[in-house]
Amino acid sequence: MIFESHAHYDDKSFSEDREAVLKKVKEAGVGIIINTAASMKSSRQSLELAKMHSNIFSSVGVHPHDVQTMKEHDLELLLAMSVYEKVVAIGEIGLDYYYDTVPHEVQKLWFRHQIKLAVDLDMPMIIHSREASKDTYDVLLENEGHKVGGVIHCFSGSAQTALRYVKLGYYIGIGGVITFKNAKKLVEVVRAVPIENLLVETDAPYLAPVPFRGKRNDSSMLPYIIDAIAKIKGLTTEEVTQATWDNGVKLFRLQAYPSQA
Repeated sequence: MIFESHAHYDDKSFSEDREAVLKKVKEAGVGIIINTAASMKSSRQSLELAKMHSNIFSSVGVHPHDVQTMKEHDLELLLAMSVYEKVVAIGEIGLDYYYDTVPHEVQKLWFRHQIKLAVDLDMPMIIHSREASKDTYDVLLENEGHKVGGVIHCFSGSAQTALRYVKLGYYIGIGGVITFKNAKKLVEVVRAVPIENLLVETDAPYLAPVPFRGKRNDSSMLPYIIDAIAKIKGLTTEEVTQATWDNGVKLFRLQAYPSQA
């Protein structure tokens, strides 16, 4: 079974064929999906999707692009949603300096608030970091995010930075970019990070792997990512599939989920 650690099936791009896609994904051997929220609205939608499908679990949280409109009451709403059994993480939260739309200090403020929420709830985090490598690491360290851990989703930093996260107990999320020709830096990350600290993800509907680059992504494409990792690390695809399944089950505390058998 394949563990999908990051997808967005609540996204509007799946509005017309969501159930058909999820059926296809299940038939492709994807046993667990972490449907990752990115806003207050998607937190609610993601939870509802998880309630409808036994193999889907949800996170709740607000992406750095959406924190500018957050109010303190939203933290209370996230807390209320987190009590549902199928909510297994806080995320995706973090920092994104690629687009200069939300002031950096505002991003950091709400990142800190959501880290505190995760630590208080003893729940792992799904971390978004783009063009903000140092600040992301520093904010997580200063706010003791390593107490609950999490995954650095769609990792785009250096191998050295990845190993700093691994030392604190974090997982590194590898997606379709690993199949791109210009992914030399990410190849070094995969080579350096122990398989025990890697997760696979699609970030569906975004970042489809080669040979589907530019098309709508979904979890049935995870084998292309697994195959790329296996070749880099000199492992079989079965070994990577099993290791990343075990890692996902451990991080999101899904040991009782029956499909792991």
